[in-house]
Amino acid sequence: MKRFAEMYWRLDSTTKTNEKVAAMVTYFSSAPASDAAWAIYVLAGRKLRQLVPNKLLRQWAAEVANIPAWLFEESYSSVGDLAETITLIVPPGSHNNDGSLVDWIEDRLLPLRKLQPEQQREKILEIWEQTDPEIRFVVMKVITGGLRVGVSKRLVTRAIAQATQIDVETIAHRLMGNWEPNASFFRSLIDPNDGDTKVSRPYPFCLAHPIEQATSPDREGGPRQAAEIAGSIGSADAFAAEWKWDGIRGQVIRREGQTFLWSRGEELMENRWPEIETAATNLPDGTVLDGEILGTEIDDEGRIQGVLPFAQLQRRIGRKQVGKKLLSEVPVVFYAFDLLERDGIDLRQQSFRERRSQLEQVIGLANHPNLCVTELIEATDWFDRAKLRETSRQRQSEGLMLKRWDSVYDAGRVRGTWWKWKVQPYTIDAVLIYAQRGHGKRASLYTDYTFALWDEGNLVPVAKAYSGLDDREIRQVDRFVRQNTNESFGPVRSVTPELVFEIAFEGLSRSTRHKSGVATRFPRILRWRHDKRPNDANQLSELKALLPNE
Repeated sequence: MKRFAEMYWRLDSTTKTNEKVAAMVTYFSSAPASDAAWAIYVLAGRKLRQLVPNKLLRQWAAEVANIPAWLFEESYSSVGDLAETITLIVPPGSHNNDGSLVDWIEDRLLPLRKLQPEQQREKILEIWEQTDPEIRFVVMKVITGGLRVGVSKRLVTRAIAQATQIDVETIAHRLMGNWEPNASFFRSLIDPNDGDTKVSRPYPFCLAHPIEQATSPDREGGPRQAAEIAGSIGSADAFAAEWKWDGIRGQVIRREGQTFLWSRGEELMENRWPEIETAATNLPDGTVLDGEILGTEIDDEGRIQGVLPFAQLQRRIGRKQVGKKLLSEVPVVFYAFDLLERDGIDLRQQSFRERRSQLEQVIGLANHPNLCVTELIEATDWFDRAKLRETSRQRQSEGLMLKRWDSVYDAGRVRGTWWKWKVQPYTIDAVLIYAQRGHGKRASLYTDYTFALWDEGNLVPVAKAYSGLDDREIRQVDRFVRQNTNESFGPVRSVTPELVFEIAFEGLSRSTRHKSGVATRFPRILRWRHDKRPNDANQLSELKALLPNE
């Protein structure tokens, strides 16, 4: 644990990527295999299922520190991190236990989950008594699941590759899917023999960069936009264009007579999408497709007539089993846009043009209505593509995807290969009515806001947002909240409705769970409207007028 803690503090003390990688390289080059496996697990963003309720940790820390609960909560609110608050408040212990990372996690931490609260308290107090502040802080970070040190899975992958002299692509592939953090896994991870593709293992996803544009759409169909695109990413001839669908990104894998369907979040979606799993049996062994799961409108003859709004697809998300009624109301199709493996051969280093040609062959041979190839947009210049992009919402699309014809399939977000050119977001002017403190470094500031629109003379909440303001504006809003609080509801404050903000969101749908009757998708703050008064904010009816098919 001491070795792991030293690495943690090195990671936490710098913002420089190369220094973070160097710290991890040092650790992975010397740590035992079992410790290294657990380090990868927690650094790459995976969390232990809750071991001890945070409420009990706060209660016990206040008791041990001999302070009232309210004072601990105020301290926690000021610090913003539970592990750090406990480390600062609980009296220092002695560093008597220097077991390995695997001993700590498997022998001392994981068993906590099965104990009764009084037994958990005894074990937690023992941990505090046997650790100095540096070790205790890291242990509590693991327990609370808040091990954030500015390290992404991609950065961990890079460090392992440097430490083992194995290429990044191989390490990234081996870290995909389900795996157990143990010595056996780590040894297989760093095995120089790269011919070990696991039957169910997906590939790391290739991600697109957003295209940010300064100008808004114009009446001529987007000539200014077309000029901006040409100037920022290059000639239209170099890119294929597809519709950007708002669905669930996934990989369909067919190997050794078995089908596996993985989400981009590396979740194995078993029995969630039976139509797609059935269709995948038509694929030859050694096939991996990348694409989007979409809800579709299908006519009486089984032909696809269009794409359903994401809100309809959402009805099936999270269900372990899907009933017949929902299957008929929200049928799904896998729209494939890339072929990563064919006949067991990794195609990712071939060009997109070559992969696309083979993809069309594979889907054509499968010949199943629940497996489709995405449509390539025929428009050849940026001007025509800009005009087509403005019709995206009528198609339930978010805009266009642009992919270089000569691009390989990179792991992660590599600039210059894939771009997402989304339509301009919906916008409304709304009034701030509630505020709540943020988390982490923002724990002492009111940064999480609820916004409302007018409905028959009353303000009705329609969206929550916490991003879009700079630090200076956040401090100004925080000061306003503190000086204009009307009521407090736990951590939430009701404020005098005076501030107006322009709110952007990607989409909206009807909702029975919201008082407004509308749910906004990905809301965020565009700007503070100092030029507008509360009465100038939009009406709820104006928001509802933007609902699809209305």
